[in-house]
Amino acid sequence: MKGLGLFFGETIVSDDGSTPYHVDRLHTLARRYHIRIVTTEKNRGLGHNINKGQSAVDTPYVLYVQEDFRPTDAFPMAFNDAFDIMERDGQIDLINFYAYKRYPYMRLYGQGFSEKIFRPMPWYANHRKFNVYSDQPHLRRLNFPSRFGQYAEGVNSDRTERLMELSFIKNKGKALVYDDHSRLFVQENTVAEPSTANFRHEWRSRSHWAIKTMRFAYLKWKVLHQSWKLLFFKKAH
Repeated sequence: MKGLGLFFGETIVSDDGSTPYHVDRLHTLARRYHIRIVTTEKNRGLGHNINKGQSAVDTPYVLYVQEDFRPTDAFPMAFNDAFDIMERDGQIDLINFYAYKRYPYMRLYGQGFSEKIFRPMPWYANHRKFNVYSDQPHLRRLNFPSRFGQYAEGVNSDRTERLMELSFIKNKGKALVYDDHSRLFVQENTVAEPSTANFRHEWRSRSHWAIKTMRFAYLKWKVLHQSWKLLFFKKAH
């Protein structure tokens, strides 16, 4: 971010129980880049890590980026446009800068962004329709927890994200996404710590008819299951 000429009111690193060696390395980086580190003695999961990082923020907006995403040269201009949109349009809760795949139901918003439109009717059967909220790199407001609640703790990361997706929809959250969804960030993973997206891609790309049939049935069940859970999901407030 510094190399791209971007500066923020504060940069917070929420660490989820790294080894002492890596925590020492973080403190070395903190002295160089003026980072504030919020750590914990042991890894308590994605939900806890996001919650404690969010609770340390006191600026009006939060740019949330997980550690395996690197911004490209195209990011600063898009980021400034997103900030202008958030300042101008108080109804927008979140703006995504990256997505693995294009959201299925969108409406053109402007300045290179489109609004994600949730379609509850069963004939809108794309399983990705619930991804109105996404924890991939995004800009959001400080009041996000009061609007949509805390992230679920004590469950696996996929369930943490799914529950926030339901809360975002139930509380009528509005989200935009950058139209060229893979241009602004590059996801970089080492062999030692691969992205779960790689495993999902391998599953999707298998061509055997039985696997394709099973995956099709699972995704349609997933739409029905998520729709049922959304129907009885309690609002954050």
